[in-house]
Amino acid sequence: SSTPLPPSDLPADQPAAPEVPAAPAVSAEAGPATPDAPAPAAEPSGMSPADCAAELKQRFPALFGGEPKPLKLRIQTDIQERAPGVFTKTALSGFFRRYTHATAYLIAVTKAQSRFDLDGNPAGELSEEHRQIAETELARRRAIVKERREAEAQARRERAQLLADVEAGKVTTEAYCAEKGMTAEAFE
Repeated sequence: SSTPLPPSDLPADQPAAPEVPAAPAVSAEAGPATPDAPAPAAEPSGMSPADCAAELKQRFPALFGGEPKPLKLRIQTDIQERAPGVFTKTALSGFFRRYTHATAYLIAVTKAQSRFDLDGNPAGELSEEHRQIAETELARRRAIVKERREAEAQARRERAQLLADVEAGKVTTEAYCAEKGMTAEAFE
């Protein structure tokens, strides 16, 4: 099972997308998982989510190189095992918070049947519950965009009507300028 993401840039009253549970950090002393494994990054503690994304894309292009794919549960453990000492728990958590909240990832969750591992292979079924959570979040976002567009269109109609009323002599230029918070010189 997975836990929902803590709200980051989403309103607190809205459900969040499913998150991959955090995995314990592995110390750099553990050594590489394989003899040909890439060397750990110099200083993982200061890694930004963008730096983390670039490093994950470089190390695991099958999963992070193209369009987002639903992630295998507990993928952080796999990352720590395959790249010990490279990523801190904090860096991975910050990256996954952004990654799993992205609209493209949520769309991928609604369409996929399975989750994917670091090599891009199917790794477990995607639950209907997680698909539904993603769909609910996408619907919430669509409603916000629709509401914003409708408000902008209404404001344009009101401005156009007010300007037409000024031109028809129904409203004075001063009243129009007061309504718009502008000076009469700016109107001309």
